[in-house]
Amino acid sequence: MSAQDYDSQLLESVAVRRRRLRDAVLFGAQRQRRTVDERLGKAFAGVVIAAVVCAGCVGWSFIAHRVIGKAPYGTSVPVSTPSGQPTAPPQPGNSAR
Repeated sequence: MSAQDYDSQLLESVAVRRRRLRDAVLFGAQRQRRTVDERLGKAFAGVVIAAVVCAGCVGWSFIAHRVIGKAPYGTSVPVSTPSGQPTAPPQPGNSAR
């Protein structure tokens, strides 16, 4: 084997040893708990990200409908006439010829 192989093997073993020492100092004998905590943290982060994306979609939909001028979910807003009487907006396909 060449010297370069020994060097890379030595560097890798030092990195593994440092990671194990760091984990031992941080978590002690609770190695199994560490993996459960990491999984719970990732699951919680996923739920938070999903909630933020959903809230963003709802907000975007609300703003888009307000800018267009339509009420959300297809409900129509009565239009008032000059006499003050509300009338329903014209339905498509019911135009007078």
